Amino acid sequence: MTANKGLGAPSQIDLRRTYKKVALHLLPYLFICYLFNYLDRVNVGFAKLQMLDDLHLSETVYGLGAGIFFIGYVVCGVPSNLILYKVGARRWLTVTMILWGSLSSSLLFVNSAASFYLVRLLTGASEAGFFPGIILYFTLWFPSAERGRVTALFMSAVPISGLVGGPLSGWILHSFSSRTSGLAGWQWLYLLQGLPTILLA
Repeated sequence: MTANKGLGAPSQIDLRRTYKKVALHLLPYLFICYLFNYLDRVNVGFAKLQMLDDLHLSETVYGLGAGIFFIGYVVCGVPSNLILYKVGARRWLTVTMILWGSLSSSLLFVNSAASFYLVRLLTGASEAGFFPGIILYFTLWFPSAERGRVTALFMSAVPISGLVGGPLSGWILHSFSSRTSGLAGWQWLYLLQGLPTILLA
């Protein structure tokens, strides 16, 4: 009896320990990825004042550019999920993060309404696979009983990004407002908040 004790199904205590170990391994990294995902999505709001003045863009242009992101996000949601299912979450998440980080950083090069619209549209399209990819990734590691808690912890990155992103964006805009290395504060904002996503990928 004693010899066979370790051969049976794992106990609930063992399972909880395993899920806790997996969560501690995955969640901190994925949390940071989602934090930058949300930050890259909303930093256009922080860059707005300096950007509009420098490029002589109207509020209407800004509003359309800010909103057109979600057209790309919605249109590419299903195709992105289909690709994710075929190539695997891990590989597709890497590609997605490199694309959206690069596009988010490339907003520093926009010089017209048309280029602003295009980059925002493509950024939305590239981000479409990230959140569903993470949810699929969780299904591979956690049963449904554990997944709700893990997903809630992961999604807490959204309010944290607001808490951290506001002061950080304000500091970047202020510190680099004197065209450091030839770039305006809003250009540095896009660059410094987009590059970490590429590195995390």
